[in-house]
Amino acid sequence: MRHINLLCLLALSLFIIVPAAGSAEEEGNNPMVEVQTNLGSLTIELYPDKAPISVKNFLQYVNKKFYDGTIFHRVMPNFMIQGGGFTPDMMKKATGAPIKNEADNGLSNVKGTVAMARTSDINSATCQFFINVKDNTGLDYRGDSPAEYGYAVFGKVVEGMDTVEKIKNVKTTTKGAYQNVPVKPVIIKSIRRIASSEEE
Repeated sequence: MRHINLLCLLALSLFIIVPAAGSAEEEGNNPMVEVQTNLGSLTIELYPDKAPISVKNFLQYVNKKFYDGTIFHRVMPNFMIQGGGFTPDMMKKATGAPIKNEADNGLSNVKGTVAMARTSDINSATCQFFINVKDNTGLDYRGDSPAEYGYAVFGKVVEGMDTVEKIKNVKTTTKGAYQNVPVKPVIIKSIRRIASSEEE
């Protein structure tokens, strides 16, 4: 009996002490990118374990230097900042094929997270992304209908939220059919992959 109790205690101690196999997010070796803008820089950690399709798609655009010279074309100070698809003269860039929406991955649209922008079509995201400047849990997955599917979070700003704050507070106007456009363009000079803490 004592032997059985000892085994039970040992099993319990292992359950408590030994962590479960961690995700890449927990292990700190996720892909990282640095976003250079004319208002400062920020660093985004990507979550390929939770959003593999979105991260692969985003990094393909990064590797092609697609985002260089694009802008944050939609800035809403109590909601989010959106960019990655337009040039400073509000010309939309040609993109690759749309991707599957991964909004049901368990990640929430809280402040600082980065998610794929899309149209009313659930699976229409291409290159555009947005950064939540407040907790926008109403954008999270709630069901499979178009109204409930939500927006896929695939990363988070881990450095440079001061730059995000600068961007969200710029003056905006309406340009043609587009509202909430910065009066002075907020330009994405570049987005480049950088070494994670594990790779340094």
